[in-house]
Amino acid sequence: MNIGDIAEMAGVSRAAVSRYLNHGYVSKEKCERIRKVIEETGYKPSVMAQTLRTKKTKLVGVILPRIHSDSVSGVVAGIGRTLHEAGYDMLLASSENNPGKEIDFLRVFSVGRVDGVVLIATVFTKEHKQILKDYPVPVVIAGQKLSGVSSVYHDDFGAGAAVARHLLGLGRKRIGYIGVLKEDLAVGRNRFAGFEHALKEAGILSPRDAYVTADFSVQSGYDRMEKLLRRYPETDAVICATDSIALGAMYCLKAHGKNIPEEIALAGFGDNLIAAVTTPPITTIHFHYQMSGRIAAEMVLKQMSGTESAPEEEMLGFTLLERGSTVSGMKTGAEGIPEIVCQQPQWCS
Repeated sequence: MNIGDIAEMAGVSRAAVSRYLNHGYVSKEKCERIRKVIEETGYKPSVMAQTLRTKKTKLVGVILPRIHSDSVSGVVAGIGRTLHEAGYDMLLASSENNPGKEIDFLRVFSVGRVDGVVLIATVFTKEHKQILKDYPVPVVIAGQKLSGVSSVYHDDFGAGAAVARHLLGLGRKRIGYIGVLKEDLAVGRNRFAGFEHALKEAGILSPRDAYVTADFSVQSGYDRMEKLLRRYPETDAVICATDSIALGAMYCLKAHGKNIPEEIALAGFGDNLIAAVTTPPITTIHFHYQMSGRIAAEMVLKQMSGTESAPEEEMLGFTLLERGSTVSGMKTGAEGIPEIVCQQPQWCS
């Protein structure tokens, strides 16, 4: 079957069928006749032919740092749903937290393989900034902010301050912090900067021994919690840059016989599903990951359609979820699942 056959069976011109397949204007009567023939015959237009004719692939490349991540999967779900509604598909590429691989994928996607790119970013090297400066296809960054490039990101600074203020409000004064590398501006630098800001507000100077750096794994959280206990044994609370790190820290504290939260309170970021059902459940920051994916997809769709050319920026808020790892005696739901108590700080949108 080809469009000539469809046109003959529907009693319309080839041009009408072509406009119908490419979402152009066709009268309601002709549209119904063409649709009926296509349904009856099961006709599928050639994707390759459409690409050659329109110079559009109907694909958006999505570069992500890792597959096994609740936050990344939330962003991808938001992107995928929005693109599907607009008639686009995703082409996923995982960099496995390797900045060099991100550059390789950006180069591959820049030569007509996709109509646009969403980069779920972690770090920006000089090479990243150079290639993104004059990128030949529309590109949007999710999770980080980069000047001159459309970006949707979270208020990581405000979230770091909110968690610290929560613990300070509970009377905790010797708060340790397990972070990640500062090259990750959102998770590594901004969350810690918010934490430091809240401590300075309260007139507390955190000692250097109260800070250690982990990677994003549960095992690393366990190992760095042990290091923190050795370096800063008087700690009465710990904030972890992610919930995965906080899970490892919790296992470590329990292995050392520490009562949570009576002896040491514990908090994380990300609202990981497992962190909600631990004993006790972990106090955390809920970021709107699916919403960020949806907004990123909408931004790249506008750029691809030509309706938006200037870079856009949007910062999303957050919700602090108080749970049993910081507040003892919290209620649980009917089936033993911790009841989530939400607070919306002033930054929350």
